[in-house]
Amino acid sequence: MAPSVVLVTGVSRFIGAHLAARLAADPSIDRVIGVDTFPPSRELLRGMGRAEFIRADIRNPLIAKVISSAEVDTVLHTSLSSNPGVSGGRVAMKEMNVIGTMQLLAACQRSPRIRRLVLKSTTAVYGSSPRDPAIFTESMTPKALPAGGYAKDAAEIEGYVRGFARRRPDVSVAVLRFANFVGPRIDTAMTRYFTLPVVPTVLGYDARMQLLHSEDALAVLEQAAREDLPGTFNVGASGVLMLSQAIRRAGRVQVSLPDSVVGPVARLFRSTRLLDFTSEQMRFLNFGRVVDTDKLRNTFGFTPRWTTTQAFDDFVQGRQLRPVISSAQLSAMEKRVLATARAIR
Repeated sequence: MAPSVVLVTGVSRFIGAHLAARLAADPSIDRVIGVDTFPPSRELLRGMGRAEFIRADIRNPLIAKVISSAEVDTVLHTSLSSNPGVSGGRVAMKEMNVIGTMQLLAACQRSPRIRRLVLKSTTAVYGSSPRDPAIFTESMTPKALPAGGYAKDAAEIEGYVRGFARRRPDVSVAVLRFANFVGPRIDTAMTRYFTLPVVPTVLGYDARMQLLHSEDALAVLEQAAREDLPGTFNVGASGVLMLSQAIRRAGRVQVSLPDSVVGPVARLFRSTRLLDFTSEQMRFLNFGRVVDTDKLRNTFGFTPRWTTTQAFDDFVQGRQLRPVISSAQLSAMEKRVLATARAIR
């Protein structure tokens, strides 16, 4: 059944706002409502078209009034935050992620009109560890349970959503576990990391990274809003990039640091507001993570337009990243090193 009234959470951020805009551009959908605790930027708000913005905190039980009075039949929950700095700290982030989701699900459970619920989750629920399998399928569990942060929040939230699905079997529930987003328009901790002139990595590690273009992410969410596609799906592009390969493709300079100094360097970046990497993001950059997407292609019916490499290259080109060291400078350095080596012999 096609949606009639759609509610999108988290519209003050890129994914939520652009998803609301895509749905609002469809004349077959009667109404699109976007909610968040603070308004989107003027640019995002203009791009949302006829979508309506309601300033509402999903942690507040009043979200039930919004859903019932608007006669919402489809909910897309995209407001999960992975950045404590943006969310006002780890405590506030957990409240918004977990408590907010619980209140939203309670409101959905009480509404007889709800027919479809889509959760934007993350592949971070699988964790990142040296004992991980080469590829995670949807039926696998992490080798080490997330100890905290966004990954733990997402795992708890998925549990609450499964409980909601059992209590409301009449509602089509889709859980989409997304790989890390990249793209020329989206701003994340990952994209900021690769725009640093000098990119710190951990000595002895070279993670396998599976990414997803932000436009593919929007297309998957849009399809999930329109069609009854219940289940849990890994969402990632085909192929992988090694961390070192990505750094070279971005034209950055890689500096490998001993594991003992990574923590102080990360704290320095956070204090200067250059970068705010959480502990699970740091583990991802150490061990990487790759998921199986056969179910996405064969059951959900979606094939990402960009591969991991193509998505990353589009990010590099769209941001107009230029090599920190030009090919001429690199060639000159190589010649000097060779000349020095010959002189030593």
